Amino acid sequence: MPKPEIVFVGGGPDWYIQRFADDFILHRLHDGDASKLEQDVRERVRAILAAGPVTELLINSLPKLELIVNAGAGYDKIDMDAAIQRSIAVTNTPDVTDACVADLALALILATARDLIAGDRFVRSGRWLQEGYPLVRKVGGRRVGILGMGRIGRAIAKRAAAFDMSIGYHNRRPVPDQTHTYFDSLIKLANWSDILVVACPGGRATYHLIDRAVLEALGSDGIIVNISRGSVIDEQAMINALDEGTIAGAGLDVFEHEPAVPQRLLQMDNVVLMPHRGGGTIETWEDACDLAKANLSAFFAGQPLMTPINAR
Repeated sequence: MPKPEIVFVGGGPDWYIQRFADDFILHRLHDGDASKLEQDVRERVRAILAAGPVTELLINSLPKLELIVNAGAGYDKIDMDAAIQRSIAVTNTPDVTDACVADLALALILATARDLIAGDRFVRSGRWLQEGYPLVRKVGGRRVGILGMGRIGRAIAKRAAAFDMSIGYHNRRPVPDQTHTYFDSLIKLANWSDILVVACPGGRATYHLIDRAVLEALGSDGIIVNISRGSVIDEQAMINALDEGTIAGAGLDVFEHEPAVPQRLLQMDNVVLMPHRGGGTIETWEDACDLAKANLSAFFAGQPLMTPINAR
């Protein structure tokens, strides 16, 4: 039996791509431009593997498209309205990256609050031979506010509790099985928090939820950590707040226009920057790959999808 054909949008390491190529014929679209596909491919392909943006234009250029398999948990780069309008099923890879994203959130808290990167530069530069390094506040016992108490938010809370940190959160509604303090507004959470961690989904509903007012409520000793999506924070407002001392620091794994990072952020000593690698470990990529393949295989076998976001 011939391998099923799929359009592979985006990229990844060679080993990752090969894992899909073992089971499927891949038509590669690094930039999602369907005009680069042969006409006969466009007319017969039924599934997309999304490791990059899937636009309405791409969706509508594939008349027999029935499935979009997102290669990660977050699917904000897929035009869901266009998929729903065409009754195209979409899947993602939930749960796979939760632990690693939460690990990085704690790493960013520690690195930012304890000046790990700045301290490293201080030692490497030889300045320790001439002067002492300033004291910083401790991490244990501080108040951590979590925006979004979903799977990743819960994993972050579990790790923060191990550092004896007090935990509060803001969601659209209280989470029934959570004993942590619930705040019915983001401003109230920010005002209470020493460290505010962004762990909510991206997309239009959360665009620029973290604005100037939230940053002012967080305050001059406050730290913001983002392992969600860059669009949740008004990046220019955050940069101004960091520059003016409105907040003390930031630990960022995501950016509003990544991979482009504003020059002002690159020049700041009170920020720690990562290249969107919250869930980017070998193990999580392997697990996400296996789950994406399982969804594709189920589809082509006429079986129920493993992790549908919306089913046809």
